[in-house]
Amino acid sequence: MADFTVGDDGFRIDGRPVRLLSGALHYFRVHEAQWDHRLAMLRAMGLNCVETYVPWNLHEPAPGRFRDVGALGRFLDAAQRAGLWAIVRPGPYICAEWENGGLPAWVTGRFGRRVRTRDEDYLGAVRSWFAALLPQVAERQIGRGGPVIMVQAENEYGSYGTDEVYLRRVAEMLGECGVGVPLFTSDGPEDHMLTGGSVAGLLATANFGSGAREAFRVLRRHRATGPLMCMEFWCGWFEHWGAPPVVRDPAQAAGALAEILECGASVNVYMAHGGTNFAGWAGANRSGPLQDGELRPTVTSYDYDAPVDEYGRATEKFRLFREVLAGYADGPLPEPPPEPVGPAAPVRAELTEWAPLPAVLEALGEEESEESGVPPTFEELGVDRGLVRYRVAVPGPRRPYTLGVAGLRDRAVVYVDGELRGVLSEEAADLAEPVAGPAEVELWVESLGRVNYGPRLGEPKGITGGVLHERQYLHGVRARALRLDAFDEPGAVAGVAFAPVDGSGTTGLYRGAFEIAGADGLDHAGLELPGWTRGFVWVNGFCLGRYWSVGPQRTLYVPGPVLREGANEVWVLETEGAGAPYVELGPGLPVRAGR
Repeated sequence: MADFTVGDDGFRIDGRPVRLLSGALHYFRVHEAQWDHRLAMLRAMGLNCVETYVPWNLHEPAPGRFRDVGALGRFLDAAQRAGLWAIVRPGPYICAEWENGGLPAWVTGRFGRRVRTRDEDYLGAVRSWFAALLPQVAERQIGRGGPVIMVQAENEYGSYGTDEVYLRRVAEMLGECGVGVPLFTSDGPEDHMLTGGSVAGLLATANFGSGAREAFRVLRRHRATGPLMCMEFWCGWFEHWGAPPVVRDPAQAAGALAEILECGASVNVYMAHGGTNFAGWAGANRSGPLQDGELRPTVTSYDYDAPVDEYGRATEKFRLFREVLAGYADGPLPEPPPEPVGPAAPVRAELTEWAPLPAVLEALGEEESEESGVPPTFEELGVDRGLVRYRVAVPGPRRPYTLGVAGLRDRAVVYVDGELRGVLSEEAADLAEPVAGPAEVELWVESLGRVNYGPRLGEPKGITGGVLHERQYLHGVRARALRLDAFDEPGAVAGVAFAPVDGSGTTGLYRGAFEIAGADGLDHAGLELPGWTRGFVWVNGFCLGRYWSVGPQRTLYVPGPVLREGANEVWVLETEGAGAPYVELGPGLPVRAGR
C-alpha cells in the first residue's frame, strides 16, 4: 500500500517527491452515468488528481435522515478507475456557490449564529454527519489502496471567523472518524484570512485566480516551510441571475496557471469541470465589500468558464492548459475521450396539459399551518427549496393603503382577491397600487437560493418580518409549503388535476411529451423556454433546475442519461407568467468564444 506524506520539502508518495496537479469536479453537479467521461477529460488535460466538495444538505435533508451518502464513495471509486488521486473537502461548510454553503437549512435554522463555532450542540450535529459520511473516505485512503490522499478541515474559515477551538475540533473529529491522511485548510492569501483560517500542524493552502508569486509570498509569512499549493486556482467564475455573462480569456488563465507551476507549487484547478446546479441547489451571494448588500442568486449552470464546459466538451482553455500541464507530466498524456454529442436537430415538446398553482399545492403541498400572529419562515416550516403560499386577510371596511412585506426573502407573487397584483422582492417590497379592505391576500414566496458566503450565511427565508397594510401589521397568517423535492417521488404528479392548455401567460404546472430517436447514444441536450418567465423544469422526473428570463442563462442543460428512447415527459412549473405552450430541446450551446 502507498503512503502519502507532507514534509518540509513537499509532498511525497512512498518517499518519492510528487507535485499535485488536481482539478475540481463535484460529483453532485454531474450525472453519475457521466462521471467516467468527465474524469477521463481531467486525466487527458494533464491532471493526476481530482478534488470534490461534499454537500451536507444534499445528503441529510432532515436530522438523522440520510440520502445516498454512498455517492461519494462511488465517485472516489470512479476517480481511481480513471487513474486519479482524490482530495476530499467534506466541510461541514463548503461554500461552493451551493445552497447555504452546504449546511442544511435545519442546522442553520436550529443553531443560527452558533454555526461554524465551538458550540457543542452544533458540533454534535457535525459529529453525527461525519460518522455517517467519513467511513467511506477512510476505507478509500491511499494507505488502504484507495485514491484519497488529503482531506480538508472546514473551508475558507478565515473569510468567516477566528474560532481556532472550532477548527481544531473539526480536525479532531475527522481523525476520530478514521481519516488518517494529511489534513489541510484553504484561505485567501491575506494575513487576516490565513490568521483566522489556518491551524498549527495542518497544511495551509491559498485560493486565488492570479498573482501566484505574491500570493505564495503572503502564505510563506504564515508557513515558512512545507509544500506550496493553490487549492483553488479560479480559472473562471460563476454567474448571477440578471448580471452579465462571465468569461475569462483562455491565454490569460493559462499564463496564471503556468506562474503557479513555475513557483514549484501544486495546484487544484477550480473548476476543471463545473457541471450544473440541478434541482434548485444553486446558492446566492450578497453584494458589497462585506457581502451584506443586495441578494444575487446564482444561475443554474455551473459551467464556471471551465476548461471542460458544462456539456463535457474541451474548450480552448482546455487545450492551452493541456499544453502547460504536459510539461509537468511523468509521460505522454492520454488522448481525450470522444467528444460528447447532443441531438442532431431540435425537438419541440408541446405542453398540452396545465394545472393552476393552487391545484398543484393541494396535490403535492404540505399541510397548511395553523393561523398565527406572524408568518412562519421557511426554516420554521421545514422547507429548504420551493415555494410557500402565505394567506392573510385585510380587514375592512378601510380605504386603500400600500400593501407590502417587511423582511421578504426572496420573491413574492401577490394575489388580491384572486387577481394577480404584482411581484415583490427585497428591494421592491410594496405593491405599486394600494389595496382597500376587506380583501384576501395570497403571497407565493420563493427562495432563490440561500447565501453561501459571508456574514449573511444561514439567514432565514420566506417572510421574516410581516405583511404590512400602511404601517399596520396584518395578523392571522396561514402558510402552506410546496417543496421542490415533492416532485421527486415516483408518480408525483399523478394526483394533480390537469386540464387542456388554453392560451399562454398563466402560472401553474404544465405537462407535455416529446419523442427522441437514438437517445441511448446522447450525452446531453439543451432545453429552451421561449417567452417563459421563471420556474423549474423536469424531464422524466429529473429536475434540471431553475430558469429565469432575466438571463444571462437561456438554456438548461439536460443530461443524456435522463433521456429515453421514444417517449419522454416534461413538466414546467411557471411561477410568474408562461410563454407559448412548448419547450425546445436541441444540441446545446456552442463552445463560446473564450470557452
